[in-house]
Amino acid sequence: MDKHEVLKQLVDMSHYLGDPSRTFAILGEGNTSARIDADTMFVKASGTCLATMGETDFLEVSISRATEILDDMNAGDADVAAALRASLCDPSEKRMPSVETMMHALLYRHYPEYGFIGHTHPVSTNALMCSIHAQEAAMGRLCPDHIVVMGHKSVFVPYVDPGLVLAREVRERVARYVEEEGVLPKAMLLENHGLFSLGATAKAVMNITEMAEKMSKILLGAYSAGGPRFMSGADIRRIDTRPDEKYRQNTLGQEK
Repeated sequence: MDKHEVLKQLVDMSHYLGDPSRTFAILGEGNTSARIDADTMFVKASGTCLATMGETDFLEVSISRATEILDDMNAGDADVAAALRASLCDPSEKRMPSVETMMHALLYRHYPEYGFIGHTHPVSTNALMCSIHAQEAAMGRLCPDHIVVMGHKSVFVPYVDPGLVLAREVRERVARYVEEEGVLPKAMLLENHGLFSLGATAKAVMNITEMAEKMSKILLGAYSAGGPRFMSGADIRRIDTRPDEKYRQNTLGQEK
């Protein structure tokens, strides 16, 4: 896919995720990105609105420069701002990339299978992520479609400071997930924060976000009815490995 097509799909995906009728994000909430090549990506400019993004509202950023600061344990807020500015491919650009740029960049750097990322604050999903049941809700699976679209398990991230500290936490937790599970996560659910949907395609990111919010609505109902009955590990593994479900993943645009 050429650079212009990547940008067009990113704009369309951002409009979809930012549509007020879907209640995934309002005002300047959330951020989106797409890989251009091995060392560059488009990322949302800070303060822009997903629902009204234009092509010029995405900034080109160097993945390697955006991730250099991750191992500087003495870095402060001023250093982060300088690193974000230094990551811009256009040195004359006056706007700043999203505060979560480092997280997007590290995921593209370490996991080339990802092509698009969407971060949102869906109402029902955040109702759970801001509750005492956040981790249980993030990790459980309720039905076969939940598994087909979002995978057998998600990454849960306890609340930490957005930006550099969160990027480091995500780097550690995703690496552990990949080592333990043998596959890449499709979703990260962040306590008191929101949802990250990760996919090879823009369609996959939209599907994951939609399914996360639908399952969150069902979970809120299940908790109010006495508590959810999550699927067993054996049943989850069965759905996750069935050939017909893999076929459905492909036809839904979940995989390349």
